[in-house]
Amino acid sequence: MSQPPSPPSLFGPEGLPPHPQAPKPATPLPQALAYTDGACSGNPGKGGWACLLKFGGKTEEHSGSAAHTTNNRMELQGAIEALTRLPIPHAVILHTDSQYVVKGMTEWLPGWRRRGWKNAQGKPVENKEFWETLSAAASKHKVTWQWVRGHNGHPENERVDKLAVEAYKKLAR
Repeated sequence: MSQPPSPPSLFGPEGLPPHPQAPKPATPLPQALAYTDGACSGNPGKGGWACLLKFGGKTEEHSGSAAHTTNNRMELQGAIEALTRLPIPHAVILHTDSQYVVKGMTEWLPGWRRRGWKNAQGKPVENKEFWETLSAAASKHKVTWQWVRGHNGHPENERVDKLAVEAYKKLAR
């Protein structure tokens, strides 16, 4: 005589329930592309930042300015704005022509933290508050930091450069 089929088991293949702290299968994050730039007229001087985002089937452009700033701060602000404007966590490829931003996030940041926000020469890290803000914004996403050569015909990089320059030029009006 044949047995009726068994109901599906709540247990794993070894006959044990899954461990409550076992990692859940990862849900892939939605994809986003970000292009960022900063510009300054004088360094320090009037500055502008810009970001271009492509996510969820749409493209967004954002820019802003500061009356007295540095180029590095505007480069950082462009990346901060890009990451904070994504409404949910994404897998982001962030394109920037700033080696300062890329190396800071991929190479220097762990050492700065280990040394209490001192650089390799033992001096305080410049723009610490920007780095902390950028690090916090990046932690909400899976970010790949991609350097692109500036002023080299990359359409999105050229666009954010134009937006950043336009942003600081509006300050003079």
